[in-house]
Amino acid sequence: MRPESIGRALGIGLRVAGRIASQRMAGGAETAASAPAGLNEQAGQTRHVAGRTAGQTAKGVARGVGGFLRPFRRLGAILWLEMTGAFFLIFAAVSASFLWKNRASYAVGPEHREFVSAAAMMAVFLYLGISSFWRARRR
Repeated sequence: MRPESIGRALGIGLRVAGRIASQRMAGGAETAASAPAGLNEQAGQTRHVAGRTAGQTAKGVARGVGGFLRPFRRLGAILWLEMTGAFFLIFAAVSASFLWKNRASYAVGPEHREFVSAAAMMAVFLYLGISSFWRARRR
């Protein structure tokens, strides 16, 4: 079977199923309003069973999708950690350039405060970047 005919068959089947479902929903509302009291109870029980079946089906679909996406979730977590680590390492490089610019004032000088703040920023961002890559490698 060609891929075009598979897609066409799935599309037609989906439209027919949607039409049938909408007719049943519209028909169920009309019959429930015009039915005697005994039939309303039976319709309520039928709806309850249908609702339970739909809930079980939804849970099954959710479990199936979750099982399918599990490897991608792991891969996505690793990629997220690596991108975050690269982001922090870029900030560490920027603060290293400020550190290099103010290196003459490391002990005492007019830019001593900027040197210390650049050193602290570089240390924090370097730690965050390296630890993020370390966590990605452990996964």
